[in-house]
Amino acid sequence: MDTFEYKGRNKRGEIMQGSIESPNAQGVASWMLASGISPIQIKLKSDGLQQQPEWLRQLQGHSIKLPDLLLFTRQMGTMVRAGVPMMQALAGIQRSTGNPALAEVIKAMRTDLDKGLELSSAMARHPKVFDDYYVSMVRVGESAGQLEEVFKRLHEQLEFDSHMQKKVKSALRYPSFVLIAIAIAMSIMTVFVIPTFAKMFVSMKLDLPLLTRVLLAVSDFAVNYWWMVVGGLVAAVYGFKFYTRTHEGRYNWDKLKLRIPVVGKILKKATLARFCRSFATASKSGVPVIQAFTLVARVVANGFYEDRILGMRAGVERGESMLRVSQSANIFTPIELQMIAVGEETGDIDGMLNQVADMYQEEVEYEVDRLSQTIEPILLAVMGVLVGILLLGIFLPMWDMTKLAHRG
Repeated sequence: MDTFEYKGRNKRGEIMQGSIESPNAQGVASWMLASGISPIQIKLKSDGLQQQPEWLRQLQGHSIKLPDLLLFTRQMGTMVRAGVPMMQALAGIQRSTGNPALAEVIKAMRTDLDKGLELSSAMARHPKVFDDYYVSMVRVGESAGQLEEVFKRLHEQLEFDSHMQKKVKSALRYPSFVLIAIAIAMSIMTVFVIPTFAKMFVSMKLDLPLLTRVLLAVSDFAVNYWWMVVGGLVAAVYGFKFYTRTHEGRYNWDKLKLRIPVVGKILKKATLARFCRSFATASKSGVPVIQAFTLVARVVANGFYEDRILGMRAGVERGESMLRVSQSANIFTPIELQMIAVGEETGDIDGMLNQVADMYQEEVEYEVDRLSQTIEPILLAVMGVLVGILLLGIFLPMWDMTKLAHRG
């Protein structure tokens, strides 16, 4: 039950106020009237979590993540299948969830349902939790009387998205750690090791090679103007974030990511798998084709592919076939285009897109499993070049010193 704060007047005209637990505001009003109190104000009591800013909730681990939404969707499907009334189902999930932020959202949804809103409309008031795709699917399920089936498909879709996210993160983890380690090692060499050799070279007044002079200049700048280096890095990070928040910046960065050697191929296949699965799920659930393209364009989370998908939507609006717009998008291979053509001819485009998604998923898993074998030689080559530059820059003058000593 929720806690409500009430305020009213008794028969003597005195102000009466306090708090009481009730399933809804109507229950509080009925209790007040039965107690001889004329209601003036009834409002849901806010808790401490509700007053916290968003950044503080995330810092405390109170944000709602994909696993939380996945569990909520599965529980909703189970409740609907069992015939549990919606208010009772939400109350049960609210009590059982271990995420305070999700419990707060469910409480707000129950309040909206109590006011007469539909479930999809209540969800739409929380766009950070339920995106347009999720809300539209629920709305279609409400209008068609197929909420159970919709929650089942949403759970499958979210499970698929979660699996793809884990695979992509796994693919990026190894190269990220190696590159960070290289950056730390280079920083230590630049700030602490090279200056030691620099003092020795200056004291001996040697004619230094170009490579050594460049390394010494970089090291000297990093040591004496470290604040500029740090400030430049911070400015670059924030500048990059600002640029990628613009439409053009997001489009260019997402397009560039797909061209990164080895990793870009994995990102491309994971994004296409998400598009195919999401579109097939939306179409099979009864979402109109044009609306499905619009919703899925936002789901893929890639500006480049979003632009291509919206281009496919425009082609369908002009009356072009699914095969034609897929060819124009230039994001599918000939084999996949053939599968789409067969699906269109047989009237089972949803089934064919699901098969394409399965194929991409298998390829992503295969690429991730062999990623270390593929990327390790590249990383070793990069490390070898950097270490070689450092060693040559430091030891070339020492080699010259040795030759001079022997001549003397």
